[in-house]
Amino acid sequence: MSSRLINWFKFSSPASFYPLARKISVVSTVIAVVLIVIGLYMSFFVAPTDYKQGEGYRIIFVHVPASWMSMFIYVVMAGWAALGLVFNTRLSAMMAQALAPTGAMFAFISLWTGSFWGKPMWGTWWVWDARITSELILLFLYLGYMALRAAIDDPRRGDRASGILLLVGVVNVPIIYYSVKWWNTLHQGSTIKMNNQTTMDETMLITMLIMTLGFWAYAIAVAMARVRTVILERERSSTWVRGLTAAEI
Repeated sequence: MSSRLINWFKFSSPASFYPLARKISVVSTVIAVVLIVIGLYMSFFVAPTDYKQGEGYRIIFVHVPASWMSMFIYVVMAGWAALGLVFNTRLSAMMAQALAPTGAMFAFISLWTGSFWGKPMWGTWWVWDARITSELILLFLYLGYMALRAAIDDPRRGDRASGILLLVGVVNVPIIYYSVKWWNTLHQGSTIKMNNQTTMDETMLITMLIMTLGFWAYAIAVAMARVRTVILERERSSTWVRGLTAAEI
């Protein structure tokens, strides 16, 4: 095993990852603020008016990136849970725990902004559409994970139980993504395609991607800040935690 790989592997330890998380959080916060400010400005003042939906369509620049992030974060959490269950690494479960509130927030924003978009476009705040329903299930999975994690006093048992829930629930993510293809829904098909030319205006697409990257940076910044709190809480009896100064905390 090369020395460089060994150096990276050391960050699987909470004690080694703790100071690194602070640096990542600070950098990600700056990136998130810059990108989200630019993205919101382009959303309201640069992106052209949609010829079918008018000005009301602009909510998609928050709705769509939030929806993407709600799914992406859950998959990442499931990945961390799998690593924790297979390799019994403490930090993996802590990362999943730190990501959960942000994922739940994005799922809620997705549903909330979707309702505001749906009212003028569909004439109703809510329908039991396949994609909306599966996104609601995703929000419940986030809340269920956090509730189960908090209900079990023993951290190790809580990690295992909540990790299994994450792995079982991950099947809902492809259901959300492919729901518009598998069932007749009010949602339109994807306008951003990897293999084919997108049907979205170039300025709209750039704005969407900037907002997505901004949300991504925000999720990293918040998760890194939160995992530091989780590490301190769960490692509070460790010698290295008791030796931290106020500036290091």
